[in-house]
Parts: sequence; structure tokens; C-alpha cells
Amino acid sequence: MRLINKRALITGAGQGIGKACAEIFAEEGAELVLIDKNKKTLPQVAEDLKSKGSVVDYHVFDLMHTKKLESLIGTIRAQKPVDILINNAGFDRPGVVAKTDKRKFIEVFTIHVIVPFLLIKMLIPDMRTKRWGRIINISSVYGIEGAKGEVAYSTAKAAIIGLTKTVAKEGGPDGVTVNAIVPGLIRTPPILKMPDKYKIPIISRTLLGRMGEPEEVARVAAFLASDEASYITGTTIVVSGGWGS
Repeated sequence: MRLINKRALITGAGQGIGKACAEIFAEEGAELVLIDKNKKTLPQVAEDLKSKGSVVDYHVFDLMHTKKLESLIGTIRAQKPVDILINNAGFDRPGVVAKTDKRKFIEVFTIHVIVPFLLIKMLIPDMRTKRWGRIINISSVYGIEGAKGEVAYSTAKAAIIGLTKTVAKEGGPDGVTVNAIVPGLIRTPPILKMPDKYKIPIISRTLLGRMGEPEEVARVAAFLASDEASYITGTTIVVSGGWGS
């Protein structure tokens, strides 16, 4: 097990990629701090992992409440420093430029960029003190390629790559690695609700000819969080089945 004696905070842990990260990180021996706003799914994920012997602390919390976030993180840090941060939480507000209002654009940018920025700002001091830390941000192929009808989401997912590269430069001298994972079309609850007229063209452009599984992204995150990835920082790893290649 590669993550014994490490404490990992995972946002959006109630389903999809976040849930898969929680499960695989638990298998690797990590102690978990899970955050999600879903009061039904998050407790189920946490209790299932606890029943298997994992140490799990979870918080049903809406990360859009940024003014209350500092208090929550203060409580978490007071218990024990966080070694690994997975910025995964997010949502989409589809729309073209002309029909996307400022409020929706700001909402998407907040959850995908402002919240990760705040979490990094609050958690990286402990990592620097220990001279060991891992920060993994979840971006998207849309953040690299852009996408018609996804102006807010694509912009935010591009911005998180910029944040990744900048924080990597700041944290590197203190032993903190910072990387971004760029998933393609992954079999998560929101994607399963996507109409076939949108999914099928993406799958047709995916070299492996299928959607990815959340676990396939989570395994990359576990690798980046481990000492095996100690010389990898400031980069993006695309997990897209070849979509975008």
C-alpha cells in the first residue's frame, strides 16, 4: 500500500471520480477526509469505507459557501495536517457566450477555480512545513480544446491548469508536487444523463472507442499522490482514451 500514514482530502467524494478516488486511496492505506454537498451519497461512501477498516472523516458541505470554508478547513487542520489534496468537485452550466449570463459563469468558475485556489492556499502551508505534499487538480479535455456551448466550463478547466503550473513553481522547492489530471468522457452520473446525441460523437473521436471508468482516473491520482511520482510536478496527465490526441 503506497499511501499509508498519509491524509488525503478529496472534494466531490460522493460520486463519480471523487468516490473512486476515495475507494482507491483507501485501498492504498490513506486516511481520508471527504467533502461533498450530497447528504445522501457522501455518508454512504464514508460508511462503506469505514466498514472495510478505513479511517474516514466526512463533511456534508457546499463548497460554494466560500466564506464558511475557512472554518471547516481550520477544523480539519486542527485534527491533523492534510498531506494530499484532490480538487475534484465541480458542476457544469452549459451555454454559448451570447446566452451565458455572468452569474452562471461566476458559479462555474468559483467551484472549479476559486475553491481549489482557497483550499490550496489554506492547506499548502502544512505541506511546506513537512516538506512533503501532493496537490492534484481535476481538469478536462475541454480545458485544453475548448468546446462549443461550454464557455464557462471550458474556461474554468483551462484556468485550473494555469493554477496547477503556477502553484507547482511555488511549492516545488518545499517538496510539494502539483499536477493536473485531464479526463475525457468518464462514466459518472452527470455523463450518464447526457443525451446520446452528445456522447456518441465524443466516443467516436476517442481512440479506444468507449467511455472511461472513474477508477481509471482515480488510479492515476493515486500514482501521482505516491512516492512513485516524486519527480513529477507542474504537468498535466491526459486520461481520455485518446480523445483530443
